Amino acid sequence: DLPRKNFTAMLRLDHNRAASQIAAKTGKAVADIEKLTVWGNHSPTMYADYRFATINGESVAQMINDQEWNANVFLPTVGKRGAAIIEARGLSSAASAANAAIDHMRDWALGTNGKWVTMGIPSDGQYGIPKDTMFGFPVTCENGEYKIVEGLEIDAFSQERINITLAELEGEKAGVAHLL
Repeated sequence: DLPRKNFTAMLRLDHNRAASQIAAKTGKAVADIEKLTVWGNHSPTMYADYRFATINGESVAQMINDQEWNANVFLPTVGKRGAAIIEARGLSSAASAANAAIDHMRDWALGTNGKWVTMGIPSDGQYGIPKDTMFGFPVTCENGEYKIVEGLEIDAFSQERINITLAELEGEKAGVAHLL
């Protein structure tokens, strides 16, 4: 039996897309964005969360200070970016996905130097996500191991978004339960 910690899901493409949207909105470099995460499923229900994010030590939420943009532009754009690319180009964003796969594996294997990245990992019950649910969380990586960033305050809006993506994942699990 392989340890469950050896299995992850890639939400890095979504993480990278969220960082690109924030960089475009703030006029800052993607590389300067820290403490960004994407909660949940790799689907339009994912919740890209910049409440804790910083750019050069400054709060991204305070820089943007636009809840309407967050709810009506940022979240839908990040959540539906893959479909928008396919619609516009007639092709998937394979290069972006390949780059995200490289980012995911590099950070897992070589570490993140304390910086947050998003990985889909089996939950141990953190943030109310049922045990063993593969779910996108903020993590840091060191010595080939990932560790969930714990103790983050989840406000009502965030909890609602997390519940939506969790419900979708639970529905997907129920849909294949007969195969297990």
